[in-house]
Amino acid sequence: MPDLNDATRGRILYGGDYNPEQWPEETWQEDVRLMRQAGVTSVTVGVFSWARLEPAPGAYDFDWLDRLLDLLHAHGIGVVLATPTASPPPWLGHRHPETLPQAENGTTVWYGSRNQFCASSPEYRRRAAAITERLAARYGAHPALTMWHVNNEYGTHCWCDETAAHFRRWLQHRHGTLEELNSAWGTAFWSQHYAEWDEILPPRQAQYIRNPAQLLDFARFTSDALLECYTAEHAIVARHSPGTPVTTNHMPFWRGQDGWAWAQQQDAVALDIYPDPDHALGAQHGALVQDLARSMAGGPWMLMEQATGAVNWRPVNRPKPHGLTRLWSLQAVARGADAICFFQWRQSRQGAEKFHSAMLPHSGPGHRTFREVTALGADLDRLGPAVSGTPVAAEVALLHDWDAWWASEQPGRPSELLDYQENVTAWHRALWEANHTTDLAHPAADLTPYRLVVIPSLYLLTDAALDNLAAYVRTGGTLVAGYFTGVADHQDRIRPGGVDARLHEVLGLAAVHQWWPLNADETLHCTTADGDTFESTLWAEELETAGAETVARYRDGELAGLPAVTRHAHGEGTAWYLSTRPAPDALRALLTRAAREAGIRPAAEHLPAGVEAVRRGGLLFLLNHGPQQVSCDLPGQWEDLLTGKPGTGTVTLERHGAAVLRPADLHPAEQ
Repeated sequence: MPDLNDATRGRILYGGDYNPEQWPEETWQEDVRLMRQAGVTSVTVGVFSWARLEPAPGAYDFDWLDRLLDLLHAHGIGVVLATPTASPPPWLGHRHPETLPQAENGTTVWYGSRNQFCASSPEYRRRAAAITERLAARYGAHPALTMWHVNNEYGTHCWCDETAAHFRRWLQHRHGTLEELNSAWGTAFWSQHYAEWDEILPPRQAQYIRNPAQLLDFARFTSDALLECYTAEHAIVARHSPGTPVTTNHMPFWRGQDGWAWAQQQDAVALDIYPDPDHALGAQHGALVQDLARSMAGGPWMLMEQATGAVNWRPVNRPKPHGLTRLWSLQAVARGADAICFFQWRQSRQGAEKFHSAMLPHSGPGHRTFREVTALGADLDRLGPAVSGTPVAAEVALLHDWDAWWASEQPGRPSELLDYQENVTAWHRALWEANHTTDLAHPAADLTPYRLVVIPSLYLLTDAALDNLAAYVRTGGTLVAGYFTGVADHQDRIRPGGVDARLHEVLGLAAVHQWWPLNADETLHCTTADGDTFESTLWAEELETAGAETVARYRDGELAGLPAVTRHAHGEGTAWYLSTRPAPDALRALLTRAAREAGIRPAAEHLPAGVEAVRRGGLLFLLNHGPQQVSCDLPGQWEDLLTGKPGTGTVTLERHGAAVLRPADLHPAEQ
């Protein structure tokens, strides 16, 4: 199977989305000249061009795209060619309204924007396959083609009658019989028993709380339905371009797709990342989704979209300060990206995204943005030979599962304040601030490469996952599990006793007697065995231990005196349990202690606050996210690949500065 290395070939791809159909052709010559000046090596073309390629049903116009691809190839710029199926032309919705999605309340979502398609619509699928077939047949062997990009940011949902029929077929395949489905959904509750398949609908707007198991299955189905659309187009372009990688771009930490399942169908994993430059933890958000992309890919991945400055969809859209585009791009490279791309090349003058920044802004190439884009292209060209294709060192895994995400955010749960993504972010932040590079992993995946595995909270765990965790600890691993974990099985059925017995044994607990969620403004105080105190929020639990030592106890409230944090030796390993969420500093201290006891050292130690350290391919990336210049003391001699200069001891980083250091005794061939 092709992969990203087939496209990168020892370099870091650099460029962005190019939408030349928005501009007169005389502009194209200026575009390629400026692309060359900026060091652009790759552009994504055709993402939203269906109406230009097929202006009327069955009437195709490829002449302009012929000229464009020939022009780009003549100037040494590779093309990631997109199938345009994310944004059907108005004629499709007008002639075939059955291709349009419907909302939960039955309202039609009309054309006039993008993503206006029902993934279950046979007519949409037929038309999407037809334009993809024409495109692939014409350009599958074009010398400019380096990769295929299918659709764009799959994220549409639909509750229409065609979706209902598709959902029923999916359910029949998953459950087999109505008896099994009724059992899985617990339809004895509220008189929801189904006697015929045709009675089953998607979970549309209802009078009160909808069946949680039905909602869970519908989330699974929607991800699978969209994946069917992707794999259908993937098969077409792969048939015409054997050996050419095929991808699609994921939205960052997107709830609507099971990324583990999608990654198995992609030759390269591509991600769009838009951290808020005005948010204090924007860099940590970037690190989290980059770690997820690398973990989905099992290696190098693509940063398909980011912004050079402001976006257009926040309430207030702030541009990036000087140097932040470079810093965050190098952060992505440090965490495994072999392609750094933007949306988009030339800033649009019309349409919904005319205020979204671009590599070439409205003010032209004389602006700071273009100068920074050009300097970044030179940086990536220098780093490519040493970095491209190399692994990222990670000894910690944070467990993440879309099924658990979907199940844990159903209505009717103990606390609506328990937000899955926010919880993952809090635990990842603790590890990130301690400079422990972290993979994300499925709970049933092979965990043996990791010395430490952490679970912020996985409400739903399958039998396979629970057996996997027990074996991991028993054979020497260190596990840190958070509250409200192991509560439900794969059908969202509460485990006997409220938490699975296998997890109790690993954690050294007799029972979790009560879940005790906290109000938004409520804080508990905990005391450690050493007499230190810390605050905790969001959640608490009434624990009874069975062999576990108590690391910290609740000091106040209804649970005063009871265990809050426990630690238990199980087999050859160790399992921690956090029944509450410690304040950020305390959570970082607990996870740092667990990492140290597991024999893990951070990527670099004793660094100033705000400096991120990541090791990739024998290189040390130092990234200054702080507000001022800092000095980092490092042992030994090194060479900074960004400047080509050698040094010893102290590395100085400007505000938003970066260094990529190769130890003096490490030769390029040894990386």
